[in-house]
Amino acid sequence: MPAVQRPAAAAALALSALLLAGCSGGADGSGDGPEASPGGTSSPSAPSSGAADDSVPPDKGEVKVVGTLTENLKSPWGLAELPGGDLLVSSRDEGTITRIDGKTGEKTEVGSVPGVAPGGEGGLMGLALSPDHASDHLVYAYFTTASDNRIARMLYDEKKPAGEQLGAPDTVLRGIPKGSIHNGGRIAFGPDKMLYAGTGETGDTGLAQDKESLGGKILRMTPDGRPAPGNPEADSLVYSYGHRNVQGLAWDGQQRLWAAEFGQDTWDELNLIKPGGNYGWPEVEGKGEDPAYVNPVTQWRTDVASPSGIAWAEGSIWMAGLRGERLWRIPLDGTKTAAAPQAFLTEKYGRLRTVVAAGGAKLWLVTSETDTRGEPEEGDDRVLRLEVK
Repeated sequence: MPAVQRPAAAAALALSALLLAGCSGGADGSGDGPEASPGGTSSPSAPSSGAADDSVPPDKGEVKVVGTLTENLKSPWGLAELPGGDLLVSSRDEGTITRIDGKTGEKTEVGSVPGVAPGGEGGLMGLALSPDHASDHLVYAYFTTASDNRIARMLYDEKKPAGEQLGAPDTVLRGIPKGSIHNGGRIAFGPDKMLYAGTGETGDTGLAQDKESLGGKILRMTPDGRPAPGNPEADSLVYSYGHRNVQGLAWDGQQRLWAAEFGQDTWDELNLIKPGGNYGWPEVEGKGEDPAYVNPVTQWRTDVASPSGIAWAEGSIWMAGLRGERLWRIPLDGTKTAAAPQAFLTEKYGRLRTVVAAGGAKLWLVTSETDTRGEPEEGDDRVLRLEVK
């Protein structure tokens, strides 16, 4: 079924936005656009296998919307692809998980997550499949409760009746600070089979620099929620700190971890994550001069980005923009940008929440118009099929 496209902004405005490229506003919905900054000097987050392709992509890429897989989703947030190609999508505000047939787009609610307390930027957010999902059938979820943000795993039994296929949550981590804003929420298993989580500082900026707090961090843990072997501090989940609100996590072909982060009023960031690195918030937003803080590889003005999910494909990071209502391509040359970031789909599908690699040159893209900051039109929200290069 074709997706409804929104009217694009005037040509002059669009050109202006592309030239300004910058940061994201105070909350999840206010993102900015980019100024392509020189590459940072962060070291790889994991040793390279040496086997993956790390060739430099062309300066200019292309995006083709192959079609709309499904429509009429309510506040979709997290997305995970099951073995066989079907998708699981979370509803932030309804606290439910829905299965989408990867060919027909047919939707089946598999169950709700007990204890989810939606509100503001909180609710049922990131999803991730266990690295051994084919045998253990576990699904991990990051969600807000009445008291905190937490990560739990659930048995997914697709043989049970629709609506009853999720087992009781087994909490692996609790005590992540919660707020009406900046709850983070993205989780992903890395190439090392450890679980990573992007968290926010909930508007309490001091938490980002407090290494005893789980807020404003990237966390790295075992599938059971314990500090992962090789963390900067053996007894701590903290992998990097000084973050404002991390909602994008992705690994490139050489197993380097990248993260997208909301700025406040000036600069949104794409960071190459260095274990133990301090990314500066609230002392610095965007690129700074203090060597104590790791600079972003590139940055955007907040009105053209407001970055949520990211994915790596075809030598580039692809970044979904909420306030910016566009998909950014950031071509990489190792640990640096290979060319200026390039925007696609500007104002055609509204706010963009999540982008997931689907193998080769394919991506899944999730829109976000039915959350509290969108202006939904008929058919919103959607999952789109993309081909990129």
